[in-house]
Order: sequence, then structure tokens, then C-alpha cells
Amino acid sequence: MEILKEVYSIFALNAVLFTKFNLKLIGLPVRISYRIFIQYILGIDIPDTTVIGKNFNVFHGQGLVINNTVVIGDNVTVRHNTTIGNARPNGGCPVIGNNVEIGANCVLIGEIKVGNNSIIAAGSVVIKDVPENVVVAGNPAKIVKTFNS
Repeated sequence: MEILKEVYSIFALNAVLFTKFNLKLIGLPVRISYRIFIQYILGIDIPDTTVIGKNFNVFHGQGLVINNTVVIGDNVTVRHNTTIGNARPNGGCPVIGNNVEIGANCVLIGEIKVGNNSIIAAGSVVIKDVPENVVVAGNPAKIVKTFNS
């Protein structure tokens, strides 16, 4: 019976320690240091609540701004001075597929989808959906090359 009381007390302690409030409290120093180092020192504005897939690469991150409701797939590379977000307040944000390359000085705004294996050339302004396996360039971005899948 004593063993059961001990096990119960351990579970009760874990329930108290790992409530959402306590986890947020424990994570607070990490979030503060993230904001200071990443956002203020490096100049990269990627909220810690943004959904990002694995193997996300940022090359020369200065001036990079990503909205917190953007969804980014796996193996995506983003370069400096790029903005990814909504076109108007409370508007939809881009959903970026897997294996996408985004060049420097690009703007991706609005409720758009960027297909897998696509390349967005430097300086492009993307306001419409980008299909899979293409290269887009220009303002507004247009398909300039299609890859064989």
C-alpha cells in the first residue's frame, strides 16, 4: 500500500509541475533569450510559434520577416531581406511545400500555396499560387521554367 501511495504522489507531483502554466513559466527564459538574440541582434523576425518543417535553412538572415501563421515544409531554404506573410490584417498566409528555395529580397504575401520542389528567384513578388516543380521570377512572379518530375 505504501508503494501505491508513493507512485500516486509522484504522478500528482508531475501533474502539478507540468501544467501548461508551469511549462510556459519554465520556457519563458528560453523565449526571452530567443527574442533578444534572434530578433534583436540578428534581425530575423521568425516568431517561435511559426510551424516550420525539418531542415529549415536561413542564409544571411538579416531582414527576414515571417508571419507566425505561415506554414513551412521540410528542406526549405530562405535568404535575406525576404518577407513571408499576410497581405492585409488578419488575412491568410502562405503555405510553403517541401524542398523549396526562396531567393533574396522576395515577398510572398496572401493566402497562397507554394508547391514542392519550386524555386522562387531573387526579387520576386509572389501573390498567386506557385505549382510544383517550377521556377518563378519577377514582379508579379511568373513561371519561367518547369522541371520534369
